[in-house]
Amino acid sequence: MGVTIKVGMADLKVAKAPDSLTTLGLGSCIGLTLYDPVAKVGGMVHYMLPDSTQLKNNKNIAKFGDTGINELYKQVIKQGAQKRRLVAKIAGGAKMFGGSGISNVVNVGERNALAAKKALKELGIPLIAEDTGLNYGRTVILKLDNGDFVIKAVGKPLKTI
Repeated sequence: MGVTIKVGMADLKVAKAPDSLTTLGLGSCIGLTLYDPVAKVGGMVHYMLPDSTQLKNNKNIAKFGDTGINELYKQVIKQGAQKRRLVAKIAGGAKMFGGSGISNVVNVGERNALAAKKALKELGIPLIAEDTGLNYGRTVILKLDNGDFVIKAVGKPLKTI
């Protein structure tokens, strides 16, 4: 029986089976996981914004999709994952502040999901499952013994992708 390691907002962690990784309250943020099913090594980043280039003096690389995903990749490889076996899953990216009058420019959730796809494409890692968009928050758990990505949302059935 492993432990469940909590990944905070603008944070990333890497672990091995039998442990699990979890992050709470993904709204417009994205929870992205990288997982090697043979080594049973995985990692999760909970990032808030898609692009670090908009800010100067960015100290927290996990806060942004572009820098956070690249750092997560480096750390899972360091823990024994092999690039050719890595698969990715994402959740979150909700549009938390509804209203049809709001343009997509402020839809951070959608931009965050696109940032994940762009970074994964650049790394050559397949995105095999996602649960993104809509207008509700999610709590997620990555089980490192089998790669299951469990998604909990208030008033919704438990979902595994």
